[in-house]
Amino acid sequence: MDSNEIKGQWNQLKGNVRKQWGDLTDDDVAEIKGERDILIGKIQERYGIARDEAEKQVDSWRAG
Repeated sequence: MDSNEIKGQWNQLKGNVRKQWGDLTDDDVAEIKGERDILIGKIQERYGIARDEAEKQVDSWRAG
């Protein structure tokens, strides 16, 4: 799934994002709006991890 697919399917993917990263708030998910970079930043912020680790998690989730 590429970035354009994430944006296009964001309403359907929101629940999956919340399931995968339960520490993200509804406000976080609303702010992300399907933007990969914002999702990565929010994961970094909520989980206190490095950007490269957050990117790996997002890429793994997208491939899943």
